Amino acid sequence: MDPKRTPAKRPRLQAPTAAKKPGGFGGKTKFEGYGEEMIEKTVRQSGNSGRVYLPPEWVGKNVKIIRIN
Repeated sequence: MDPKRTPAKRPRLQAPTAAKKPGGFGGKTKFEGYGEEMIEKTVRQSGNSGRVYLPPEWVGKNVKIIRIN
C-alpha cells in the first residue's frame, strides 16, 4: 500500500455518557452516525423474541439498531 495514500477512516457511532437521573442510571443518550439509509420500524413479536423486517436489498449488509423508547 502506498504510504502517501492512506484510506479515509469513517467516523464510528459515538455515544456520549447519558445524563444521570437522581439515584440511578441515565435517561436518553444522543447517537450520531453516518450511513446509507434509515428506516423507522416497530418491533413485532416473534416467538419469545422480537423481529424487524428489512428490505431484501439489505441482506448481507451491516446495520445498527437503536431502541428509541
